[in-house]
Amino acid sequence: MPDSLQGWLVYIESQHPQPIALGLDRVKTVSAALSQHKTCPVVTVAGTNGKGSVCAMLESILSCAGYRVGLYTSPHLLRYNERVRIDRSEVSDNELCRAFAAVEAARGEVLLTYFEYGTLAAWQVFAHANVDVIVLEVGLGGRLDAVNIYDSDCAVVTTVDLDHMNFLGNDREEIGFEKAGIFRRATPAICGDAIPPATLLQYANSVSADLKLINRDFGYIRQEQQWQFWNWRGKRSGLAYPALRGGMQLINASTALAALDSVGEKLPVAMQDIRRGLMEVELPGRFQVMAGQPTVVLDVAHNPQAATVLAQNLGNMQFHPETWAIFGIMADKDIAGVIRAIRSRVDKWLVCALPGVRAATTTKLKEILETEGVKQLICEFESPAKALIHALGHASEADRIVAFGSFLTVADAMTVLAPAFASTPDHHA
Repeated sequence: MPDSLQGWLVYIESQHPQPIALGLDRVKTVSAALSQHKTCPVVTVAGTNGKGSVCAMLESILSCAGYRVGLYTSPHLLRYNERVRIDRSEVSDNELCRAFAAVEAARGEVLLTYFEYGTLAAWQVFAHANVDVIVLEVGLGGRLDAVNIYDSDCAVVTTVDLDHMNFLGNDREEIGFEKAGIFRRATPAICGDAIPPATLLQYANSVSADLKLINRDFGYIRQEQQWQFWNWRGKRSGLAYPALRGGMQLINASTALAALDSVGEKLPVAMQDIRRGLMEVELPGRFQVMAGQPTVVLDVAHNPQAATVLAQNLGNMQFHPETWAIFGIMADKDIAGVIRAIRSRVDKWLVCALPGVRAATTTKLKEILETEGVKQLICEFESPAKALIHALGHASEADRIVAFGSFLTVADAMTVLAPAFASTPDHHA
């Protein structure tokens, strides 16, 4: 068996012939062999965009309230350990290796995907640590995602939009049905999408889920220096704006608070915990504005909805003479849609290659940009890091550089901006 975390990651990635194979039978079988069972409240979070922010807010608020929180997210940026956190800290290599060894011993002849191994191992870590609450971020979709073998006390769907269409369906209705699959019978369900698909509403009704919708059952009022949250339980005023930047974060914060109120009897939190949790929340790579000049913005936006929000956030920033885009993305994404959403904010395009067979080539990106009417000079680079080094060397101090399109794009840019965190052999996204 492997004797290091990197060895385990290489091993588990090689076990299943497909990197993504949706379905619950394999992971249920191994979970049963591990005798996994729920011993604390669980909140499951799905959604096209915003789920990472909601998970981070839940973790921060619950931690401030004194709970020992286990958080499982994906993908990671620089280290696999980012995916499994306890008490707002990444778990150690040794803890992960011990969990992977347990999963390997229990699986027998069952072939597991990389994500399935990781999900089972994360639960093992949380069980071993005897956490007070577990927050699980869905990897892909919901209904057939490995995370969905665990019954939640509250299921959250943040937004529903077009992404991963080769797995989830061709429109919002099909995708909404897949995401609603995390809802449980007669159990709280929270939806932060202002126009939820009919299929999501129908699924919630079919299982008698206690569905709460943004703008109907909960929402927010933006104020000058603070904001107000309202829901079926009343109002909370004088709330600090979330530390996460961007126009969507009050929607995400409202969704997180609605989820907390839905499990308030099991996990009560006080107003001071909410205020402090929102002020302290951190989530790298989500409209992350780095200190220094020129201004560098990191955003993992990789679908049209996320790119639209990124464009809006860029528009709300102070004036910059030119914006340089470092753009690398997977070939199976709606590349043209992403470009259309943000092209009005970009003056110079630096397209870059990403590792792996799924990545779009720079030639393809240049071709799509030209087809979409981009007239500016387009430069091609072997990696986001090389593109960023070029931009930092040629942009004026007043300019802005935005790296986006994939977790891999942001991760590689981070190796230039924060070399101390660059020593990672695995950028599995």
